This record gives sequence, structure tokens and C-alpha cells, in this order.
Amino acid sequence: MLTAELINNNIPRLQLQDTVSKALRLINDYRVTHLPVVAADKFLGLISEDDLLDADDEKLTIEVLQGNFYPGSVKENVHFLNAVNYSNQFETSIVPVVNGNNELAGVITLVDLLKTLGNFSGANEIGGIIVMEMERSQFAISEISRIVESNDATILHLNTTVHPDTGLLTVTLHLNKKETTAIVAAFERYEYDVIYNFSDEKFEDNIDTNYRHLMNYLDI
Repeated sequence: MLTAELINNNIPRLQLQDTVSKALRLINDYRVTHLPVVAADKFLGLISEDDLLDADDEKLTIEVLQGNFYPGSVKENVHFLNAVNYSNQFETSIVPVVNGNNELAGVITLVDLLKTLGNFSGANEIGGIIVMEMERSQFAISEISRIVESNDATILHLNTTVHPDTGLLTVTLHLNKKETTAIVAAFERYEYDVIYNFSDEKFEDNIDTNYRHLMNYLDI
């Protein structure tokens, strides 16, 4: 999905001649922490609520705060993960999207970005999750897929991250199968280090254990 597909045109844009008071009011009304500033449709940057609150006089125009604008933006024809990276880097509640002429096409809100990221990662799909830790040299998608598929399951999503201290690779598998005990056992037979396993049978086992504990307590 491209950033252009997530643009929200309801969020207002500010002009340099707008007052600090007006900007603060709009930030409060639209429940954001930043707003885009333009001049003749050209994107100048984002202004933050914190900088507005630090202004000496709410009657001043935001032009006096131009040195504090966040200048970065994302193009309208790039993958939406670029917007995720922008939001993480600058910790903004909106992400400005511009065209090839640096004209503001609109913004992406953090809420829409989170929903899209959730769908992208398969958070709305039912299935078990297995998390493994390994050396980079041990990571082979073909072998991991073979082990999963040999247990009549399919990988819906695969994600990898690198631990900053150990350099080990954390591999997260989201499967189309809720019952993952056999798959975990297969990975362990091949000497994979499974550090987490989230599945329905584990949840049901916990319920059963808690129930038996309760019954024993009542017998006492």
C-alpha cells in the first residue's frame, strides 16, 4: 500500500500568518500533536504543540517559530512503511505526504497508520505465533517453511529483528494453525531455540489448570 492511499484530508493546514492561538485551538480540536504548515501549497514543515505552548505570546504568528518546524516528509508514491519510519523517527501524531513538487498532498494520522500496520502484519488473522532466536547463519526461510508445511500448516507472516546487544536474530512466525505444539516440537528437534509459543491449546491448558486449582481449593 502506498502512502497516497492513506491520506487524510480532514486535518487542517496552517499558513505562516496564522496565529499561535489559532494553531493551538486546531491542535486541540483535532486531537493531534502537530500540524502541517504551507505557503502557496508548498510544504514548509510540521509545527508541534510543545513549540506553540512555549511561544511568548499567543497573538504572534507561527512564522516566528519557523526555525522549529520539522522539515521532513514522505512522498505520496512510496510504501506506507516509510510513513511508519517517519513517525518513529520524529514521534509525531501525523505524517506529512508531499508530491514531486513538494506540495502537501495531505497527512496520514497515527491511528490510520496503526490500523494499516496491524492489517499488514496479520494482527486480524487467527492463528498461532511462534518466536525463535537464532544466529543469522542459521536463518533459512526454505528450511523454516519446510518444517511448518510438513506439519500441515502455512506461514501467514514472517518477521525478523536483530537484538542490538547479542546480534541474534529473532524470527516471529504467524501461522494459519492455532495448534502449534507439534510444530514447536519439530523446530526443537532441528535444534531451533523456540523462546515463545502463543497458541489456543496453551491458553486452554491454562484454563484447565486454573479450573483444577479452583476445584482443589473448594474441596479444602
